[in-house]
Order: sequence, then structure tokens, then C-alpha cells
Amino acid sequence: MAASSSSSTAASKTNNSTGGKQSGPSAEQVVAAFQRMRQEQRSMAAKSAELEMEINEHSLVIDTLREVDPTRKCYRLVGGVLVERTVKEVLPALESNKEQISRIVESLNTQMQTKGRELTEYRERYNIRLVGEEDGPGKAGAAANRESEGGGSKGGAGVLVS
Repeated sequence: MAASSSSSTAASKTNNSTGGKQSGPSAEQVVAAFQRMRQEQRSMAAKSAELEMEINEHSLVIDTLREVDPTRKCYRLVGGVLVERTVKEVLPALESNKEQISRIVESLNTQMQTKGRELTEYRERYNIRLVGEEDGPGKAGAAANRESEGGGSKGGAGVLVS
């Protein structure tokens, strides 16, 4: 008898551990994933702003060098080493770098837009509201009615993120 009761206890533990977690991620997991996505978008925006500043610096230097004699000496920092060159050697390299940085910024901006759409879809899927964000007219009443009737959505419904 003892062997059969221990095997039935093990079977009930197995059923409980797999049966209760079928509804989706917990509220903490939803919030953590949302925060991670927001942080990724913020870091992309910061990198984009940094690269925009570099583009502006490149533009200033290019505009200045265009007004100077092409045979004049100029110094350029390459990999932490200051190198002496002429304006005619440096100007094409600067213009090329500026174009490459511009392409990277465009790529980052499209990635940020994609990440923004993913964030919006994620917010809608899990009904995430940010602190200080108000529901539109009628939304709060409809959500309260659904919850009071037991018809709330699955997963992290009504998750509030600060």
C-alpha cells in the first residue's frame, strides 16, 4: 500500500506542476520583458543621437577643410594616433566616414521604429499601462465590468509599469 500511495503522490505533483502554468507568462515576466524592450529602444535612441553628433562634427570639419588650400598640412586622429596628412587626402576619407555614419543612423532609426511597433503590440497584448497614462473615455468602465464579471484577459492583464 505504501508504494501505491507514494506513486500516486508523485503523479499528482507532476500534474499540478504542469497543469497550472499553461496560461502564459507571469506579470513579473511580462513587466521584465517590457522593461527590457524599452531599454533596448532607449539605447538605440542614445546611440542614434551620439552618431548624429558625430555627423554634425564631420560636417563642420568638412566645411572648414573645403575652404583651405588642398596642399595644406592637417592632422587626423586615427585609432588613437595623430597622423599628419594633407587636406586633399583627409577630405575624401571624412566624407566617406560621414556617409557611413549616416547609413548607420538610418538603419538605427528603422530598427527603433520596428522596436516601437513591437512595444506597442506587446502593450496591447498584455494590457500594459504606464504610470501617469490615462485610459481613453469608456475604457476604464469596460475594463472594470469585465474584471467584475470574471471575464478579464489571460496572463498579465492590467499590468501597471512605472
